Amino acid sequence: MAGEIPDLVASERTGTGKGAARQSRRDGMVPGIVFGGEKDPLPINIPFNELLKRLKAGRFKSTLFNLKVEGHDDVRVICRDVQRDVVKDLPTHVDFLRLRRTTKVNLFIPVEFINEDAAPGIKRGGMLTVVRPEVELIVTAGDIPEKVTVDLTGLKIGDIVHINDVPLPEGSKPTIDRNFVIANISAPSGLAASDDEAEEGGEE
Repeated sequence: MAGEIPDLVASERTGTGKGAARQSRRDGMVPGIVFGGEKDPLPINIPFNELLKRLKAGRFKSTLFNLKVEGHDDVRVICRDVQRDVVKDLPTHVDFLRLRRTTKVNLFIPVEFINEDAAPGIKRGGMLTVVRPEVELIVTAGDIPEKVTVDLTGLKIGDIVHINDVPLPEGSKPTIDRNFVIANISAPSGLAASDDEAEEGGEE
């Protein structure tokens, strides 16, 4: 289970329709709606500055949030759509989907690398080159893994770690079908140069 699901604080929007939405924007809010989960839709307002900050941070549509609205139980949601002003490109409306514990969602999960001291390639001066510090997985909302762990034990210079080489948390799978690269052990420039010289000497 992921340790930190970020809170997203909103307030219930009393009016609906274009007039109420315009009033929300004048008040420094972005109107939104929460739907799904076998409950009635809940119109909400989110502080404009808070929403903009989260949008700029990236991955907004693939982040699970704990939505807190006064007078309602906390609920896990994921963004389904952000409408923007066509001229200013600023958010004007946002849609959230309530999630049941059994709901499957796409989320970016961080990758942790362990046992660097047990990798011969790194001991020789090789560099761990991380291609994907996080991977997008299909996971169950009620059982979100905190991280994906890559064990570097025994890896030599030139070795490559693919997604198929890594044990994934139970019940999760990558969103990409191909066997993509997560990291590799690359040779330091000095070592690469000396190896080239040794090969040239052998040919002579």
